Amino acid sequence: MLQGKKILLGVTGSIAAYKTPELVRQLVKQGAQVKVVLTNSASDFVSPLVLSTVSKNNVYQSFANEDASWNNHVELGLWCDLFVIAPASANTIAKMANGSCDNLLTAIYLSCRAQVMIAPAMDVDMFQHSTTQQNLKTLSEKGILQIGPEKGELASGLNGEGRMSEPEKIVEEIIRFFNPSLPLKNKKAIVTAGPTTEAIDPVRFIGNHSSGKMGIAIANMLHKQGAEVTLIVGPGVATSEIHNVIKTISITSAEDMLNECQKIFSATDMVVLAAAVADYKPAEPAQQKIKKKGDEPVSLTLTPTTDIAATLGKQKKKGQIIVGFALETTNGEANAVKKLKSKNLDFIVLNMLDDDNKVFGSEFNRITIFDSNEKVFPYDKKTKEEVAADIVNKIITLVQ
Repeated sequence: MLQGKKILLGVTGSIAAYKTPELVRQLVKQGAQVKVVLTNSASDFVSPLVLSTVSKNNVYQSFANEDASWNNHVELGLWCDLFVIAPASANTIAKMANGSCDNLLTAIYLSCRAQVMIAPAMDVDMFQHSTTQQNLKTLSEKGILQIGPEKGELASGLNGEGRMSEPEKIVEEIIRFFNPSLPLKNKKAIVTAGPTTEAIDPVRFIGNHSSGKMGIAIANMLHKQGAEVTLIVGPGVATSEIHNVIKTISITSAEDMLNECQKIFSATDMVVLAAAVADYKPAEPAQQKIKKKGDEPVSLTLTPTTDIAATLGKQKKKGQIIVGFALETTNGEANAVKKLKSKNLDFIVLNMLDDDNKVFGSEFNRITIFDSNEKVFPYDKKTKEEVAADIVNKIITLVQ
């Protein structure tokens, strides 16, 4: 899938450099031509000889070789179709963001006309530091693509965000970059997933059983088809299955979810509202924990939350696609069609909650799609990944 592509791999001083021989091996297996450039500190973590062997090319580490021959950073920068820096240490990211040029790798970066990708790798505190975040923002604004990092166990023994993405995921992103035929390439998508919770008091809330699995599967599938995805997830959702390049925003309430949607809705091509948003919230949440008083009942006055689908439906511009979900226990078709029309949706996905379709927390789902032309598309019970593919395929047919 990468036949003939010229990929320059930059390796910096991070323990994650031990993964790079496997990354090179997989790229070569895909048909790519790979050349590797190391910073001096990178060779403390990975052998240049190993990288030369698996790449079948010389490895570049300094401006001049031992035989006094010159490694032309300009030629290397012009040679490649893609420059991937993996791992990208905090130090190298800082140099790139500020135009520092004190080694061969950063000189190539400043000379490179091809797309540049980075796969950050560092300890969690270094990654979360405001300086690093600002440097990453600067690189993003310059058009540098970022892969990861992922959450997990780090070399320091801490557990958090900072692990370099695995070679398989990096290769997947490289293939995705070179594949211009992806139907949703250059499209931006919002997906909502999971529950929202509405506070009764500081320790109690109104919520539901949504796991967020359906929304996550849709977000991953949209990404696979080329879309740039922002996933807005409610509390308690397990995020380990979310593809690491998907931007994920965690929220609590329906109001939080709506606010995050509206921040980016105008620049978005498609929205899939798969979250199980609470329809009601306590009118006046208690500021302190409500104490139990024997068998005395407690009454709650509930007020409707703002309808996210209806609000976005009113703001929808020509060419934007909005997909809604309806979870019903009775009168499924009638309720789904009513929501479809009243909220200005392009199509709606009906889930019927019954003994054969548990939906919440399940790995399976059975759906029926109703589109704006009043056509009905029933589907058999499938895994949520397969259901996500059906939903995304339907979206693709609507993309202009």
